[in-house]
Amino acid sequence: MPLPVNISELLTGSLVESERIEFKKGWNPVKAIQTLSAFANDFHNLGGGYLIIGVEEKNGQPVLPPEGLSPSDIDSIQKEILNLGNSAIQPAYHPVIEPVVFEGKHILILWAPGGQTRPFKAKTTLGQGTSDWGYFIRQGSSTVRAKGADEQELLSLAATVPFDDRINHHAQVEDLSRDLIVSFLEEVGSDLASPARKLPISNLGRQMNIVSGTQEAPLPTNVGLLFFNEHPEKFFPATQIDVVWFPSSPGAGKFEEKEFRGPLGRMTKEALSYIQRNFISEIVIKHPDRAPATRVFNFPYDAVEEAVVNAVYHRSYETREPIEIRISPEELIVLSFPGPDRSIKLADLKQGKAVSRRYRNRRIGEFLKELDLTEGRATGIPKILASMKANGSPTPRFETDEDRSSFLIRLPAHPLSIKTGEVTPQVTPQVTPQVTPQVTPQVTPQVTALLQALEGDLSRDELQARVGLTDRENFRKGYLLPALEGGLIERTIPDKPQSRLQKYRLTHKGKSLLQ
Repeated sequence: MPLPVNISELLTGSLVESERIEFKKGWNPVKAIQTLSAFANDFHNLGGGYLIIGVEEKNGQPVLPPEGLSPSDIDSIQKEILNLGNSAIQPAYHPVIEPVVFEGKHILILWAPGGQTRPFKAKTTLGQGTSDWGYFIRQGSSTVRAKGADEQELLSLAATVPFDDRINHHAQVEDLSRDLIVSFLEEVGSDLASPARKLPISNLGRQMNIVSGTQEAPLPTNVGLLFFNEHPEKFFPATQIDVVWFPSSPGAGKFEEKEFRGPLGRMTKEALSYIQRNFISEIVIKHPDRAPATRVFNFPYDAVEEAVVNAVYHRSYETREPIEIRISPEELIVLSFPGPDRSIKLADLKQGKAVSRRYRNRRIGEFLKELDLTEGRATGIPKILASMKANGSPTPRFETDEDRSSFLIRLPAHPLSIKTGEVTPQVTPQVTPQVTPQVTPQVTPQVTALLQALEGDLSRDELQARVGLTDRENFRKGYLLPALEGGLIERTIPDKPQSRLQKYRLTHKGKSLLQ
């Protein structure tokens, strides 16, 4: 069965972090069941992991081309895994098994999602009459036996499956949208994208670990409904982002509000795009004594993106309160409910040094990471601090209370943007040494370079090569998306954004700007 990940990226280590993947040159049943039980225990709520057999590991990296296994070995290993899942792991646990031919060699990939009936224990030996069992967890890139405080904490997690990974008994498998699933798989480059169009929706959902339950009564999980249902707010009220704009100040009573709803990934991207188009502006100051102008933003986009995605990732979808983004000329505030996990100290949070031992929504984080919206490694707050500092903005503030009832991220506007008395993206620049700096349209040098390189209809790869970039993510975020969102370029197949035949061309607005 195909896995819901790109196998090439998985094997080259560019898709999954080391603590969620383990390589084994050959088959060792004892080590295998211990690693599988550790992934199933998912001690840090990272979403389980992958055990790859037939690939040697050296210094944490796979040795390629792989050593490989014989086809007969693969068949016998699959049968043994089935038996061991019943006899050597308690409660019984079975990973998703995928035989793969990679670089001409047969290998076996075992996908072990976090189990819903943890904690799991595994036998320490497989000899006849042995009765020694142990609890295993992942520490870094290694599987170790849980002892002392770690064992006690693991035992305390019994039957505490995170909300986003629970079965939803008020929904049906048919509530999952095949079109949304296929679009997601195409966007992340999964090998499952092609067969996903023909598989029964319950089988497809099980392969993506968004359907669970018995074979005769499959049910969707909460994370499946949040990402792959057109109206998740039907199941989780207040699943929305409210963007509120105060032209003067919140106390003046005048404001504009826009609501964003829909599948979690799309909702997040649309809200961010709306904020970037309407409320993020560049201030250009020309200096009489030197040629380079000073360029700053009222709110650096990277900081805004991290703050919004952090709220989507860590809010509770059991709490009927939307994410609220309040924007005024003085600051941008992101408010979500509830507050951070209690494992985070308030003092560390205020200093931007917060590191949580576990995440509230492990599966939501998994999907957001595949969409390149988050790293999922407690890097959000440090990135906000770094982005604000690089822009010359005041230090952001992170606020919660003793009860952790809410979490607020406050991004102060750059002082130069406040002097203009407004934050309007479309004001024509009229900056002289004697005049107050004005806000200019956000057409960055990267976007200008892309427009100059775009002649006729070009594919993404052709366009990326013309601007001289090798980093696909840098090209997507810094060049392609801003140009699309600004209406400067357009897709040749707009109704199928992920089509392999997709190309891009200048719009009338883009041509006018170049002229």
